[in-house]
Amino acid sequence: MPSRKSVSRRQFVKGAAALAVGGPTIISARALGLAQQTPPSERLALGFIGIGKQASGHLGALSGLVKTQVVAVCDVHTGRRERAKNSTEEKYKRLERPATVAQYVDYHELLDRKDIDAVVIGVPDHWHTAIAMDAAKAGKDIYCEKPLTLTIHEAKTIVETIRKYNRVFQTGSQQRSEGPFRQACEYVRNGRLGKIREVWVGVGATSKWCDLPGHDTPAGLEWDMWLGQAPQRQWNDVVCRNETNPDKYPFNPGWRDYREYSGGYVTDWGAHHFDITQWALDMDHSGPVEVIPPPEDTDEYGVRLVYQGSPVGDHIVVTHKRDVWEGEVKDRRTGRVRRTMQTNGILFIGDNGQIFVSREMIASEPDTILKDPIKPNEIQLFKSPGHRENWMQCIKTREKPIADVEIGARSVTVCHLANLAYWHHRRLKWDPQNWEFVDDVVANTWRQRARRDKYPLPTV
Repeated sequence: MPSRKSVSRRQFVKGAAALAVGGPTIISARALGLAQQTPPSERLALGFIGIGKQASGHLGALSGLVKTQVVAVCDVHTGRRERAKNSTEEKYKRLERPATVAQYVDYHELLDRKDIDAVVIGVPDHWHTAIAMDAAKAGKDIYCEKPLTLTIHEAKTIVETIRKYNRVFQTGSQQRSEGPFRQACEYVRNGRLGKIREVWVGVGATSKWCDLPGHDTPAGLEWDMWLGQAPQRQWNDVVCRNETNPDKYPFNPGWRDYREYSGGYVTDWGAHHFDITQWALDMDHSGPVEVIPPPEDTDEYGVRLVYQGSPVGDHIVVTHKRDVWEGEVKDRRTGRVRRTMQTNGILFIGDNGQIFVSREMIASEPDTILKDPIKPNEIQLFKSPGHRENWMQCIKTREKPIADVEIGARSVTVCHLANLAYWHHRRLKWDPQNWEFVDDVVANTWRQRARRDKYPLPTV
């Protein structure tokens, strides 16, 4: 099964887009022979559901490929929707591939189109599961942004749905395809650190209930539809930006901070770093068996997740921490060495040493660990050609991509378990195979939450 070069999330999404977008000085696609490389009838027809900051990057990248054709976009915000339609049609004109891009407010109408092969879902977290389930039932293959779900129940249900309808599903956890993470996981898997005892994960804090004031909904926004399953409340620009151009949004979306829509940084960055942790521990199809809250119920860090049965360690404690690794790093521009405290990344601690990994760097103590390369006869994890490319290849082969739905669901469940320990300050026993808390009726009610009657979760 699938396996990664250091690049930021923004670079990952926009890098390919920058290469794909033609400009006045670019040689035409016809002159390069690109326009005829893939007949229109053989191109992958794509629909985009949600065109915010993250998905607009995917749109820019995928619309510029000769083997794809974006045929429809959907968003509850008129300005974003029209901007996506117009910019894509203008690009196709420059590429000498004139095309019409349809636009929809209701994603069900996009999914009803029989000519669409696959969809890219870039809506806020609380909408991921329902749209992905409906897309699977409509026969579409799916690329869905992380964190994959809002609740544990949704995580289990989305796996059941994708398996039932046999869809190719890529979770947008692109660290499996980029950065030095595959390298770190291979060193852990091959026992270069000895038995793993601890893992420290730095991802930021959890979310809180929304306390923002309400304002009148701006024209051109279907606010009730944006809320979906979440409780009814008035619009606020922090939660749902009215700006038409997603490039002008803050880097981190405002809705992430509020529990109605997200689990905060614990699910957002956690869906990256806890995901890599599970990959390194060879626990992609399982999870922790116990969750221990921090000492005080006001603590923002300190939750511990206990793993058993990993081939790289018998009893591994994964701790959510503020400060993860301190060491010397060389500035790539100046060449100067400085000492720094890293708060975003993963530290694997074993009997024989440590490895710290983030998007920007990988370091080991002792440094000799990383100087000894992984040998051909050792465990070699799948080397992805790129996260979107891997997805498109798997659509052809019908294989599971590197961040298949179960991987995304298991990883976000780890995040949900950490959040539940923070929110309820309870020690919890978890059965990952049955997706339930052990002998804890109350805790099992926390696996899902009430939804507005108008927006039920689809049936499998």
